[in-house]
Amino acid sequence: MEKFGKIELDDDMIKALKAQNIKKLTKVQEAVYDDILNHKDLIVQSETGSGKTLAYLMPLYEKYKEIERTNKIIIVVPTQELALQVHRQIELLSANSGREIHSVALFGNVNMERQVKALRDKPMIVVGTALRITELIKKRKIAAHNVKTIVLDEADKLLDKKSVDSVKALIKCTMKDRQLLLFSASMPSSVVKAAEGLSPDIKKVRISDKEKIPKNIEHLYVVVKRNERIEMLRKIISAYKKKKAIIFINGKHDIELASAKLKYHHYPVEAVYGGVTKQERQRAIEGFRHNKIKYLIATDIAARGLHFNDVDMVVQIKLPEEANDYLHRAGRTGRNGSKGTCISIVTENEIPHLMKFAAKLGFKPVEIFLRNGKIMMKKKVKENITVD
Repeated sequence: MEKFGKIELDDDMIKALKAQNIKKLTKVQEAVYDDILNHKDLIVQSETGSGKTLAYLMPLYEKYKEIERTNKIIIVVPTQELALQVHRQIELLSANSGREIHSVALFGNVNMERQVKALRDKPMIVVGTALRITELIKKRKIAAHNVKTIVLDEADKLLDKKSVDSVKALIKCTMKDRQLLLFSASMPSSVVKAAEGLSPDIKKVRISDKEKIPKNIEHLYVVVKRNERIEMLRKIISAYKKKKAIIFINGKHDIELASAKLKYHHYPVEAVYGGVTKQERQRAIEGFRHNKIKYLIATDIAARGLHFNDVDMVVQIKLPEEANDYLHRAGRTGRNGSKGTCISIVTENEIPHLMKFAAKLGFKPVEIFLRNGKIMMKKKVKENITVD
């Protein structure tokens, strides 16, 4: 064992972290390590990009380092994309540490037989969506009675009105003495209440007093008429042509319109939404991850399920309804302390809505506008960017 920041880690874990160029632990990683080792139930709120996945994986790797061929950990996530993301991190941590800890990613809309085949190897970690995991538990393909820890990653999404019943059903399949860990960037009172219903003695860990967006993200907005949103998106993409961006659009028609317009102007763009096939979705995600495309159009599902470390900019056409969703959208950029930009394309009627988000989340939005074919910032001009 060796000191790594405030906690002691095995040499193989330190080696694994250094292989990912991690030189120090984040606040949340140090704050929850001992409690997870000591089998405490936790509800943890920490800002987007603060390293929550490693915050629960590191102590769980230590806790269950005596490797057994059985299902000991279930990690529940809201989307297929996040399941694959966590699964990749587990594989990376296992390979770099030399520990034979394996996982399987489980979600719907794919061939279940392949998932059943993967479960025959009895992976220690099962990560996936609540409905598919519960389905496989009921088919006796997952040994739920052996599960010692359940993690709810993006707990605020998993315990909302749409998902809470399926999550509760999964938890009821496990033994009462299992550990329950909840992680999210935002923790509304309704979610805290639901968590307390699952575990009356659950410990609350808040890394920041308020839900805030990291200060390294710049927040800009441009005011347009409703029918000008897509054209303004094209102009922003043109102005910031060297940037890699995620574009949030909720609505199939607008997504297809924006995608067609940008492709017409020869921008490397793909879209991820309900109207694409699994193969198209995977091709878009991998293309964006490996810089084959620069612009990824997505619905809010992607805000919860996709994590990339090199996104320079987020653009949103129309604001989300809740501040928490703005938090998760903006948090796709500026990860690991790098500079990021979040641009909102809004109508006059949406400006008060944006200002409410700003007050709650602690950021100061700056208006941008067009002048003589250039995008400029109101009041204090930071940069003049030519629009093609």
